[in-house]
Amino acid sequence: MAFVVIYDACVLYPNTLRDLLIHVSQRGFVRARWTEAILDEVDRNVARDYNIAPETLARRRSLMNLAVRDCLVTGFEPPHRGAQAA
Repeated sequence: MAFVVIYDACVLYPNTLRDLLIHVSQRGFVRARWTEAILDEVDRNVARDYNIAPETLARRRSLMNLAVRDCLVTGFEPPHRGAQAA
């Protein structure tokens, strides 16, 4: 059984790495997952760095979500930063 792996924005931002990791998931080596928040972060950075049109970003996002089955994680709440142990 393949490991479930959360792909964060830092590995989804570079095109070549993103494409490789999606291919790795498609081949069944891992079960890739990400959240809408992660994709939002990728979109913000790509738009800022390359001035990409929102329609193009939306198409890329849609193709990514179609490329990897069950990739979107929903209902997830990240751990609260700054929380101190009692």
